[in-house]
Amino acid sequence: MMVKKIRWGILATGGIARVFAADLRLLDGAELMAVGSRSLERAEKFANDFEIPLRFGSYEELAACPEVDAVYVSTPHPFHKENTLLCLNAGKAVLCEKPFAMNAIEAREMIAVARANNVFLMEAMWVRFTPLFQKVKQWLKDGLIGDVRYLHSDYGFHSDKGPESRVFNPDLGGGALLDVGVYPISFASYVFDKQPNGIKTSGYRGATGVDEQGSFIFEYDGGKTASIFSANTLETKKESIIFGTDGFIHIYGPWNQLKHVCINVNGKEIIEEFPVLGRGYTYQAIEVMDCLSKGKTGSDILPLAETLAIMETMDSIRAQWNFKYPME
Repeated sequence: MMVKKIRWGILATGGIARVFAADLRLLDGAELMAVGSRSLERAEKFANDFEIPLRFGSYEELAACPEVDAVYVSTPHPFHKENTLLCLNAGKAVLCEKPFAMNAIEAREMIAVARANNVFLMEAMWVRFTPLFQKVKQWLKDGLIGDVRYLHSDYGFHSDKGPESRVFNPDLGGGALLDVGVYPISFASYVFDKQPNGIKTSGYRGATGVDEQGSFIFEYDGGKTASIFSANTLETKKESIIFGTDGFIHIYGPWNQLKHVCINVNGKEIIEEFPVLGRGYTYQAIEVMDCLSKGKTGSDILPLAETLAIMETMDSIRAQWNFKYPME
C-alpha cells in the first residue's frame, strides 16, 4: 500500500516521455512534479501539455530538485549512463528506459553507483510488469504447459526514417538489437530464468553500419532453445509462443498493445483478455512506487542482476558481429 505520493520528474521530452507522462497521470500514487530538457522552451511546452508545475532547462536542475523523489530517464541509449548517474548521485530513484545501457560495462557502473548511494534503480522494460506477462509467468511456474522446451519471439518494424535518425545513426545507438531486440531477449530471460549457454547469430548491417536485422538461436541445458528475431526495416508479427510438453502459450503482438493470449493445453484452447491501464507504462511506475514505499533499492520482478546479464547477452551477440559503437 502506498503511504505517500511519489513525486516524479521526467528527464527529456521525446515521444516515449510523453507516453510515460500520460500514463503516470492515471495513477493516484504518483505526482508528476517536474520535467527537465536541454532547452527551457521544450521543457515549458512539455510541462504545459501535462500540467507539470516545475520545468527546467537542464538535466542538472531536475536532478537537484528537492521536490522530486524519482526520475524517469528517457534519453537515447548512449546517454542513459550519464543521465542515470547524474540522478543517482543526487539521491534520486531512477527508472531508466531500455536498453538499460549501451553495454555491460556501463550497466555495471550504473549498478555500482546505485548501490554505493543506496538508491533505487530499475530498467524500464515495461512489458515485464503488465498483468499479461505476470500471468504468463505464473502459468509457467504452475506447470500449465508442462516442461518448457522452446520459445519463439520476434520484434520487427519497418522504419522509413533517414540515416541520421536515432534508428540508424550509430552515434545515437541505432540498430535493431538494442532498440527492439532487447524485448524478446529479455522475454527469453523471463521464460527460462537464465541466460543461454550457447548463442548462434546471423545479422545484417546496413549502410550506416548498424544492425538492421538479426536472428538468434539461444541454447539452454537439456536441449531447450529460443528462436529470436529483430529488425528495423521489416515488419513482423511481433508475437511470442512458448512451447511446453503439454501445450503452448501464444502471446499476440504487437508488443505495444499486449492485451490477449491463447493458451492451448492438451489440445484445448482458451483465449484470455488482459485490459491495459493506459498504454501499459503504468505498471512499471507502480512497481517503482511500491518498491520505494517498502524501502527497497531494486525490483524483484526485474532485478539489476538480470538486467546486467541481459546486457552481457547482447554484448555477446554484437561480439559475434564484430560490431562496436563509436562511443565504446
